[in-house]
Amino acid sequence: MHAKSTRREFLWQSAVATGGLLLPAQLSWAAPSETKMAITKWTGPAPQSPTEFAKIATQLTEQAVAALGGMSRFVKRGDVVWIKPNIGWDRTPELAANTNPDVVATLVRLCLDAGAKVVKVGDNPCDLPQKAYASSGIADAARKAGAQVIFLDRDRFREMNIKGERVKTIPVYPEIVESDVVINVPIAKHHVLATATLCMKNYMGVIENRRVFHQDIPTCLADITRFMRPSLCLLDCTRVMLAHGPKGGNIQDVAVRLTLAAGTDIVALDAFGAEMLGRKPTDIGSIVKGHEVGLGTMDYRSLQPKEITLS
Repeated sequence: MHAKSTRREFLWQSAVATGGLLLPAQLSWAAPSETKMAITKWTGPAPQSPTEFAKIATQLTEQAVAALGGMSRFVKRGDVVWIKPNIGWDRTPELAANTNPDVVATLVRLCLDAGAKVVKVGDNPCDLPQKAYASSGIADAARKAGAQVIFLDRDRFREMNIKGERVKTIPVYPEIVESDVVINVPIAKHHVLATATLCMKNYMGVIENRRVFHQDIPTCLADITRFMRPSLCLLDCTRVMLAHGPKGGNIQDVAVRLTLAAGTDIVALDAFGAEMLGRKPTDIGSIVKGHEVGLGTMDYRSLQPKEITLS
C-alpha cells in the first residue's frame, strides 16, 4: 500500500463493477513480525492548563506511532496522505465531540517528517463545516503543522461500488480514496444509535447518503471498512464522551483518560475503545460484526499490544 499506484488501483477497481468481496485472509494489514497495536497512557500529574494537555496529547501520539515502528512504516517519501479525524461537530476540544487537535497536528508533522509530499486533513461534518473545523481547533492546528485543510465539496462525491454485504454502492469522496495513505484518527465516544463511535464508524465521514447506514449500522460499517482497507488507525482517548453522543455539549459527560491506542487491527482498536467507554466489546454491534467477517479481532489482548506509560 506504500507504492503510489497500489491504493488507487485497488480502490478504483472496487469503484467500478469488477471483482468480488475480499476474503478475510486478504485483509492482513501487517506482517506477523510487526507490532499490530500500541497503547500509550499518561500516569503523571493531571494537566493544569490547555498547554499542558496539548503537550501530553502530543507525546502520547509520538510514542504510539514510534511503538509501531515509526511513521515511515506507513508513509513513504512522495506519498499523498489523508488524515481523517472526526470533525463532525461545532464543539470545542474540551467537550470530546471531535478528535483532539494536537493528536491530529502531531500526525501531520510525523507524516511530513517521513517524507510525505502532502498531508491533507478533512471530514464530512454533520454541523456546518466552517464552524466545526474552527471550533474543534483541528483546522488551525493542522494548518500550523503544515497540512492542507480540505472542505469536502459535496458535488464531488462519486457513486462507488463498494461491493458490501449490505451496501453495494454509495457516494464516496474520491480525493480520499485516491490518496496513497489514509490515516483514520477518531475520538472514542458514546453514540445514541451505534452505542459507540470508534475507528470503524469514523469512515462514515468519507461518504454521503449516511442515512442508508442506519438500516443496519454494524453490517454497513463492516462494508465501508472493508472498502477502505485501513493501514493505520489511532484512537484518541485523551478525552472520551460517555453519554449523549455523538454531539454532546455537557462537560459532565466527558472523562479525561489521557490514553491513546494505535495499530493496524481496526477491530482490536475498537474493542479497546469500548472498554475506555466502560462497555464490553460484545456490547458494540460493529465490533462483533467486524470480528465475524475477518476485519480483525475483538480480543485485542491476543495481539500482545505494546503498552507504554508516560509521566
